[in-house]
Amino acid sequence: MIDKLVAKIQKTNAPIVVGLDPMLAYVPEQIKEAAYREHGETLKGAAEAIWEFNRRIVDAVADLVPAVKPQIAMYEQFGIEGLMAFQKTVSYCKSKDLVVIGDVKRGDIGSTSAAYAAGHLGHVEVGGNVYAPFDEDFITVNPYLGTDGIKPFTDICKKEDKGLFILVKTSNPSSGEFQDRLVDGRPLYELVADMVNQWGADLTGSCGYSAVGAVVGATYPEIGKVLRKVMPKSYILVPGYGAQGGKGADLVHYFNEDGLGAIVNSSRGIIAAYKQEAYASFGAEHFEEASRQAVLDMTADIDGALKSAK
Repeated sequence: MIDKLVAKIQKTNAPIVVGLDPMLAYVPEQIKEAAYREHGETLKGAAEAIWEFNRRIVDAVADLVPAVKPQIAMYEQFGIEGLMAFQKTVSYCKSKDLVVIGDVKRGDIGSTSAAYAAGHLGHVEVGGNVYAPFDEDFITVNPYLGTDGIKPFTDICKKEDKGLFILVKTSNPSSGEFQDRLVDGRPLYELVADMVNQWGADLTGSCGYSAVGAVVGATYPEIGKVLRKVMPKSYILVPGYGAQGGKGADLVHYFNEDGLGAIVNSSRGIIAAYKQEAYASFGAEHFEEASRQAVLDMTADIDGALKSAK
């Protein structure tokens, strides 16, 4: 799957992943009203509204980007109906040939970790039938429990040609409370990066990159520069662009000299673009067109930064 991701990044010339994190506040009133007329102001109504919101955004940007990243918490908050919307979103994105990164941040041990891996990346058997329940292409994983918590996921990745993004240095302000702690003279995030190299050593694709990548926030560009060197064969998923303060100029060191090695996430900066002053002229009626323009602007920003850095 890492080969497909890299190929699609090269084809689109857009190292961008659209974060499908649909809070109800982002959904235009006309979408919510239509869903509520059919299903009432219920959990199902809310789930149908975010599904329709997602569908229209995906239709608008699918030709511009290689990947999407639905954050499962935004769906789980609506219970089973929300999870059904998550599943529909994943399936629809895959029908558009988009790479789907499930932002699920799972991490446990033993049979629990294996069950998470099967549910999100693999298959389960029910009697004589075999199902792929969510079937994302990559998922995010928390490494706090160590190798016991990661191996069930890497085993599934080998079997199913899937991939992982391991949390290494996250973009939130308090991430340093643990991640920056020194261990034997090195920050913990560097030690986790070393483990990412180990976990992904035998999952390298023909593109030269491992299917085990890392999450490194755009809000810490100097750390990103260091981690790029520590993990030369790992793709870096970079959250924090736009709404959290990251911009193209901050990102150049997350990429390798081949122009590859990183994919940058923007969530509300794209899906709620119509609420921003820069895209207000589109209005809520054309929210998906605002999202498309935001993708084009983000692509130009990153491309310009990378060219200026050469």
